[in-house]
Amino acid sequence: GARYLVEEHPALFDGVRYALGEFGGFSMKIAGQTFYPIMISEKQFCWMKLRIKGPGGHGAFVLRGGAMAKLGKILTKLDKNRLPTHITPAVQEMINSLADSLPFPTGNLLRQLLKPAFTNTILNLLGTQGETFDPLFHNTINATVVRGGDKSNVIPSEIILDLDGRLLPGYTPQDMEAELRSLLGEDFELDILLHEPGPAKPNMGLFPTLADILKQKDPSGNPIPYVLTAVTDARLFSKLGIQTYGFTPMKLDEDFAFSSLVHAANERIPVDALEFGTDAIIQAIQRFGEAK
Repeated sequence: GARYLVEEHPALFDGVRYALGEFGGFSMKIAGQTFYPIMISEKQFCWMKLRIKGPGGHGAFVLRGGAMAKLGKILTKLDKNRLPTHITPAVQEMINSLADSLPFPTGNLLRQLLKPAFTNTILNLLGTQGETFDPLFHNTINATVVRGGDKSNVIPSEIILDLDGRLLPGYTPQDMEAELRSLLGEDFELDILLHEPGPAKPNMGLFPTLADILKQKDPSGNPIPYVLTAVTDARLFSKLGIQTYGFTPMKLDEDFAFSSLVHAANERIPVDALEFGTDAIIQAIQRFGEAK
């Protein structure tokens, strides 16, 4: 796939400045307004392995403060706390673009997200919508795999916890470890299993063209820059200096359950949305060619 091409055949991309990729350009409703988020940046993988140690023993005896107890405290802290707030340039541009198109007081409320002292409070006030914005302001960690013990009557002396960490653009595994240890303490060993950085600062050179195409196709819509909290092949192309835009345009009905159908069973979109997107991508290719 993309990794093989980038690593084994980089010459194929000589002179390439931009790529069009997944997740962006679809319509969404916020406070009655239609938006078309175009992905300009994304978070980074930072997968980790946390090793917790403690006294082992026979299950018939009382043992407190062992590896299992430490694991419980760690999981509780991860569940109850956010890592520190960060305002990155790409997210700042995204929120300002959203706020500019929304009426008072919604737009003003969103803009408060950009003030670190108020970010978490506003996220809490936004409820379920706040869950969508939350990862844009924090490096995040989810515990995904636990390995420890092999018999019901033996207390394990070591537990391995896999963590799926996601870093904001511009942050490093060292930043993640520092934030993690500040929250959890020092009573564990930590290994970074995988980190694949993306570009710290997006190249917005093609964004006005893509936004104009969507605006022409749907004058009621508002194209905005978008930061994806997941990861795409954009991180790989960025190694070659290529800026990827998430641009798979779709004009969707408000009641179409797009988010629950992405990468799910019976994945599908309406035919009209496919035609909308096909035409938009053709226009993007034509206009870029004409500009050259």
